[in-house]
Amino acid sequence: MEEFADAKEDENKKIIHTYPLVRVCDMSDEMKTESIEVIIAACEKHGTDYFTSAKVIKQMLDKKYEPKWNVVVGEAFGIEMTYQINTCLYMFFGNLGICAWKI
Repeated sequence: MEEFADAKEDENKKIIHTYPLVRVCDMSDEMKTESIEVIIAACEKHGTDYFTSAKVIKQMLDKKYEPKWNVVVGEAFGIEMTYQINTCLYMFFGNLGICAWKI
């Protein structure tokens, strides 16, 4: 009986990635790398404070690549947006989903 309980427990565990997993990106390689570094630094520094993480990421992207960036950080969200070509990044880091785009 214990064997079945252990097997069922293993199936229900979430997989948490400790590396950035990029799902959608149409940025240049240089912009993508710098954006991912900014996102990782903000998410590691602010932990579960998603609002502050998003604010820091937005400010850094505005400073590096001109204003009008938008950032969403969270564990469960759906999104549909209009963005400038070559400015969209949607990725996962740990259990967080991060979407950054420029209007």
